[in-house]
Amino acid sequence: MTEYDEPSSRPTTLELWLASNTTFPGHVAQRLHLIIAILLVASHTASAAPCQFESQGEGRVVAIVDARSVRLDDGREIRLAGIEPTATTKQALASLLAGRDVTLRGSDDTPDRYGRQGAVLFIGESDTPVQAMLLAQGDAMVSAEITDKDCAAALMTSEAEARRQKKGSWADPSAIKNAESPDDILAGIGRFVVVEGKVLSVRQAGAMTYLNFGRNWTRGFAATISKRTLPAFESAGITLKSMESKRIRVRGWVEGSTGPRIDVRLVGQVELLGANEPTGVRP
Repeated sequence: MTEYDEPSSRPTTLELWLASNTTFPGHVAQRLHLIIAILLVASHTASAAPCQFESQGEGRVVAIVDARSVRLDDGREIRLAGIEPTATTKQALASLLAGRDVTLRGSDDTPDRYGRQGAVLFIGESDTPVQAMLLAQGDAMVSAEITDKDCAAALMTSEAEARRQKKGSWADPSAIKNAESPDDILAGIGRFVVVEGKVLSVRQAGAMTYLNFGRNWTRGFAATISKRTLPAFESAGITLKSMESKRIRVRGWVEGSTGPRIDVRLVGQVELLGANEPTGVRP
């Protein structure tokens, strides 16, 4: 069974054996059933642990290169996939990883243009990603680059819990930008930010679709989605027009000159919010 297979509904050998031995006293049988249930839950939980991609090897962290990169004792430089750093990420990385043995997992070990190997990191025998630890502490933000649905959901849940408890960077009220304040968003040009607001209109111009959050299209905040990205939204069952009048959360790099823009290239960059939901708390 792979990491993401559904647990089998067939009875286990132990369950069949117990069912056939009806001569046990009731309290003994009840206790055995309880033990079996605990073992099955533990087994299914372990098999469903998220982000268990193919192994990319192991190593010991000998240096924290920057806010999301570490160097191993074999010389490899590893970039933590799936997160964007905050002001506290590098210090948190040092606390978590300096001198620690780690396991690397990922779907592609091809180095990026800077020679860094992207990976999900695990400390020792832990099945909790280092990325999830950083997110749960409020020491990083989800980048949405990991498209595996189970891993992406686990990372987003870790971030949401930190937002809920106002941990780390989420303690700052300005950590989530208001789509109705375009100048505030534009001040973060060139940086990765999270924006929340109501989509006032959805317009298509050429090969680009605009989710407009302001009535002044040239100065208001907008999320842009190119035609080549549409199939990914369609596969996820999302039609862009359906976002009109909806409250959403968008994350990405701020671009623009007169009005701020975020170019949405991945479905995970957009989250639909509940109508009465407080800002910043959705898993």
